Amino acid sequence: MMILICYDGSADAQAAIEHIGALMPGSQATVLVVWETVLETMTRNGSLGMGFGLVGAYNDETDAALKAGALETATNGAQRATAAGLLAQPRIAERHDDIAAAMLAVAADVDAAVIVLGTRGLGGVKSLMLGSVSHAVLHHADRPVLVVPSPGIVEERRRWAERAHVTSGVT
Repeated sequence: MMILICYDGSADAQAAIEHIGALMPGSQATVLVVWETVLETMTRNGSLGMGFGLVGAYNDETDAALKAGALETATNGAQRATAAGLLAQPRIAERHDDIAAAMLAVAADVDAAVIVLGTRGLGGVKSLMLGSVSHAVLHHADRPVLVVPSPGIVEERRRWAERAHVTSGVT
């Protein structure tokens, strides 16, 4: 059984590795980091027209450095997964469209039995409930998805539950 762990180095992604390692020790896992080129990032963000200086400084070495950084992150995630009891290998994928679509394509490619990811990653504004990537994977996946909250989110939710419990008068 293959597990696909979507990883970006965030606390949520690290928690996801720890949880799946405890749930399915000894399982094979692919630790995936999705990356994108500078031009793809600028195009997606609508900043291509405003970044003439950056585009002029852009070259293949820029993307090679981004790709190398993604592989380093994936390798670190695979090492973390191995320490958590999984048989893990790193993998990177270039984002050409939606990040969730890239993750789902790799899940199909490795025939993952389950996709594992944190609730929120290192990207932009964080959602109160579920990050946009985990939300998209959850709603578009054709296989089971395990979304693991970070320890900080777990603690916030425990405090909320305790307050609700005290407020409701339940003993």
